Amino acid sequence: MLHPRCFRCPGGHHGVPSRSPLQSFPESGPGALTFLYLPIIGCRWPREQVASAKSAPEIPTIDQAYSKLSNSITVEWATVPGATSYLLTAEDGDTVIETMVANSPGTVTGLKAATLYEITIRSISAAGRSLASPPKQAKTVLAAPILEVSSPSSDSILVQWEAVYMAIGFSVSIMRANGLGSIWKENTTNTSLTFTSLEAGTLYTIKAYAWNANRIPGDDSTCNQRTSPRAPANIQVSFDSGALKASFSWALAEGAFNYTVMALSDSSELTCSTTFSSCTISSLQCGTEYLISVLASNDAGSSKSSSAMTLKTVACAPGRVTIQEDPPGHLSVAWSNVDLGDYYVVFVKSDDGLEVHCNTSLTQCNFLSECGFTYFISVFAYNKAGQSPLGDIFNYTTAPCCPSDINPVLVSSDRVEIVWSPVRGAELYETKAVDGYNVVECNDTTPACTLSALECDTKYNITVYSFSEVRGSNMSCTPQFITTAPCSPEIKNVSRDAFSMINVHWRSTNDDATYTVTAQGEKGLYQCSSTGESCTMRGLPCGSVFSVTAVAETQAGRSLPSYSVPLETVPCCPTGLTVTQITQSVINVSWTIGRVAQTHVAVLESHTGQSKCHTHQNHCLLGCITCGINYTVTLKAISATGLAADCSYQSYFSGACCPLGVKLYRLGPNGIRIYWQASRGSANYSTDLYGSKGIFTCTPSAGLSFCDVTEIPCGDVYTVMVSPVAETGLKLTFCPKKIYSVTCSGSTLGMVIYRGKRNEE
Repeated sequence: MLHPRCFRCPGGHHGVPSRSPLQSFPESGPGALTFLYLPIIGCRWPREQVASAKSAPEIPTIDQAYSKLSNSITVEWATVPGATSYLLTAEDGDTVIETMVANSPGTVTGLKAATLYEITIRSISAAGRSLASPPKQAKTVLAAPILEVSSPSSDSILVQWEAVYMAIGFSVSIMRANGLGSIWKENTTNTSLTFTSLEAGTLYTIKAYAWNANRIPGDDSTCNQRTSPRAPANIQVSFDSGALKASFSWALAEGAFNYTVMALSDSSELTCSTTFSSCTISSLQCGTEYLISVLASNDAGSSKSSSAMTLKTVACAPGRVTIQEDPPGHLSVAWSNVDLGDYYVVFVKSDDGLEVHCNTSLTQCNFLSECGFTYFISVFAYNKAGQSPLGDIFNYTTAPCCPSDINPVLVSSDRVEIVWSPVRGAELYETKAVDGYNVVECNDTTPACTLSALECDTKYNITVYSFSEVRGSNMSCTPQFITTAPCSPEIKNVSRDAFSMINVHWRSTNDDATYTVTAQGEKGLYQCSSTGESCTMRGLPCGSVFSVTAVAETQAGRSLPSYSVPLETVPCCPTGLTVTQITQSVINVSWTIGRVAQTHVAVLESHTGQSKCHTHQNHCLLGCITCGINYTVTLKAISATGLAADCSYQSYFSGACCPLGVKLYRLGPNGIRIYWQASRGSANYSTDLYGSKGIFTCTPSAGLSFCDVTEIPCGDVYTVMVSPVAETGLKLTFCPKKIYSVTCSGSTLGMVIYRGKRNEE
């Protein structure tokens, strides 16, 4: 371990301070080295290193050691031949500080102020370093006082500092920073000092140092301080009454950086600051007296306030203005007195541009007025500062005149729209309609009014009053009478008779009214008129939808249409009805769909019965038809609402019945006779034989029930069908077919072999 006072020697060895002569102390333990304790610096060196010191440079000798700064000591010595540098050491008993220097003189820094140190020096060369020189004592000077300076007034500077260790007195000097003038120096044992009789706004340099009992001065401190400026002089004030602001100017003060103007009243304090010689304070209060002062300031502080001056602003606009018209045609304007007001002026301007005024020291003025005019009134107060700010502008409207030329531009069953020319002074128009007990009112700012919610076919007493908020309504206006349009009729029912005529019935309470009924639809417009309560319309097209309304008309006007009643005419009957026989007992009826028809009912009726179908298509299959009789064909067209039209068509004769007992007989080698039994009803027939070698047809003479086919090949199978032929010549192909085999062997006469029926339609 290191001794408590050991320090690290060059080469990493340990040392302790020692004042004893050179001694050796062997280290214990095997291979231990013997260390030498050197005087003063006390580094212990290995013996082999001490032995090599014989070739080190000479030990230098200190000529003198002195302190000029509180944290350093300067050492002077004679140069040692061969030395390349020197090691200075300062020790105060607690600490050791070393400094390497190149030559004399050298300075050890980082020392404590007012402290006694022992100084030694070693010379160093490439061969090593010398032993320490004999010590020399030197004491550091006192520390510099730490100054705090201020300027309590424009002609003084206060210097303050903390006590300095070992100091018994202080010297403080002051001079202008620009070097002009003399130096003022003071000695004191206190820790503060005030310099007076200085120049205002001037920068000074202050220098101070402490000295000890031997009168040796310590470090000095230097700082600059400016004296505060004098208060500005030659203050000028310019007041702007319109903007309520004041502009101030003054002569510049020496050393002033900034200026502040303060305007102080009983209720507020306003300021403005600038670096120039003028500034403006806005937002001054009317009717207020301000105390004005100006301060100059710099980094040292502010000057004393300049001599205060008084500023009176313009008076405030008079308040509590009252306007009365008593008697009519005479306006009286009154107001309350205001502070700082010397006299008053009242301006009265009518809405036609004419303006009059009165000037008075009292608080009231009187003017002549006319009805129907709006007057704009303002009151100002005046004093030496000027005119008061603009206060409230009051308007007074005299009673408006009654509207004239009232004209009804629209009269309906429940409302009347009237217009009139604007009248002077009217802010609002109040229209009243009275029918004896009920009153309907309408208020509007425009010269027009629509009276609504009136009773139809009623006589009203209508009056238009002009109105202003201040004066109210002019109640002397003349009424006029207007009758509303008739009431709307109420359609009670719409009926149809057997001749497709439409009868419309309604109910109404109007007097002397003519009624018009209108049916309007896609197919056109149809009307009928009456003074009663019903009328009849003719010729409405089928398959159409109409909207039926009724209106009433009198000398007062037309009523609103009644609520519409829908009217649907019967669907149109289909055209192009076609009946086609599908089988002997089934026929197909088809048609083109008429207007608005949604479904159809087709009926075939005869003495044997009826066949019927109901469909939404344009065709229908009817079964259970008896062949060979006449049928009556009818078709009913039905709309979506169930309204039906019965359509009759000409009769239909069902196809002849298919023959019975069809048989084939051989007629010679190449001939065939087809025989059948005719069914009910007279009919013509046609016979067809279909074989692999061709189709063979024969048509019998009228009234016969057989037919012969010659030149028919034998040895083939034939399909035979005997079909009735309609009056139109159309061959009916729904009769059954039979299959026969015609052989080539055997007798040339006789029956052909029957092979069966062919299941074909």
